[in-house]
Amino acid sequence: MSFQLRRQEVLDGDRLKAMLDESPARAAQAIVAAAREGLVDAQALLGQILLDGNGIAQDQPLALRWFDIAARQGHLMARNMLGRCHEHGWGCVADAAAAARHYRIAAEAGLDWAMYNYANLLATGRGVAEDQSSALNLYRRAAELGHAKSMNLLGRYLEEGRVCPADPQAARDWYRRSAEGGDFRGQFSFAAVLAAEGSIDTALVWLRKALANGNLNFLRVASQALMGATEPRIHAMADDYAKRCAEL
Repeated sequence: MSFQLRRQEVLDGDRLKAMLDESPARAAQAIVAAAREGLVDAQALLGQILLDGNGIAQDQPLALRWFDIAARQGHLMARNMLGRCHEHGWGCVADAAAAARHYRIAAEAGLDWAMYNYANLLATGRGVAEDQSSALNLYRRAAELGHAKSMNLLGRYLEEGRVCPADPQAARDWYRRSAEGGDFRGQFSFAAVLAAEGSIDTALVWLRKALANGNLNFLRVASQALMGATEPRIHAMADDYAKRCAEL
């Protein structure tokens, strides 16, 4: 395989995804070759597959190094991933303040994921002083860019009237958009609104989607919330969520 072909594979997102699905090792070889030649997208991708152990031996410290190489060349997602590594201690000692610095740089440059991650730190006061207003502004900016997880959290602020006027209709709309965008928490939030409106059949559709897509921590909390539902069919979903938790 020539380097030109490897470079093309790395730049062609659909082709690369197919390779990662069908032959992760071959895809990893292509990414490594292109990263060593200085292709910044490949350097960021190499950090990700090293972090995940996808087609290559997992190596979190080396993933951190490649994210740093790409970030220094202006790759915003690599900068965001540096933040993730520092936040969670992947390949380094966990350092929320360092994570916040990386997220802020990428957020100010316009990356929706970095806006979301930086907002999470601001909302919880991790690594930075708690600032709910700034968090809300970042969630709103990311939501307006189409970031589904931010849409859900923007909806929560609007529903609760936290550092902004309460606006249930706007909250409903953001929950719907988040749900349609594939965020399992948004799907659960939208289902709750629909159930409160009496649209039980539609609420159940979204609860099943959230069940299929959700991670373990979400499912545990959601199962407890469903236990408190008074509508029998909604309440019954708690057992489905608990079973899925046991499977995971």
